[in-house]
Amino acid sequence: MHAFDVLGDPVRRRILELLADGERSSGEVTEVIRAEFGISQPAVSQHLKVLRDNGFATVRPDGARRVYAVDDTALREADEWLGRFRRFWAPRLAAMATEVARGKRQRRLNDEGTTR
Repeated sequence: MHAFDVLGDPVRRRILELLADGERSSGEVTEVIRAEFGISQPAVSQHLKVLRDNGFATVRPDGARRVYAVDDTALREADEWLGRFRRFWAPRLAAMATEVARGKRQRRLNDEGTTR
């Protein structure tokens, strides 16, 4: 399965978001995903399996629990693939960052002028 096929599913993206904040047990992941998406525990387990099998997550036993974490292998591969397209948005992001900095500077100067 291609990385973007894996990431195309909103449940799997949400699971990765949860894991990006740190390790989580399968029970913790299931609790959040069931509340947000209304899917069953077996369905959450299947999404976790897809993430594991495709290099997005790792699992380790911790007593009776299974603890999941982000595996950056597939994310790095996706990032490398996207690299050839960065030239299309990188200059725009740099220009936006410049405009944001200008706006902050102007607000700071305006605030200093009103407090004097």
